[in-house]
Amino acid sequence: MPFNRLIVVGMILVVIGAVLPFLIVLHILPSTFFLNFVAYGASTVGIFLGILGVATHVGEARRKRKDDWHDDR
Repeated sequence: MPFNRLIVVGMILVVIGAVLPFLIVLHILPSTFFLNFVAYGASTVGIFLGILGVATHVGEARRKRKDDWHDDR
């Protein structure tokens, strides 16, 4: 999966993980164990996917820059 998709999916999951508890606190959604677990899981998985996407992007940029540097010599 390309890094930009990982970042976008991670961002969406983090937003879901933040909005669900907000809706639970406002009593719009019922507070159930399953819904709380989904909110926590979405937030955690979203953070990891975002970090993975950024790390992939940085690694590709460094690899490309390193290859370009060797070609200049």
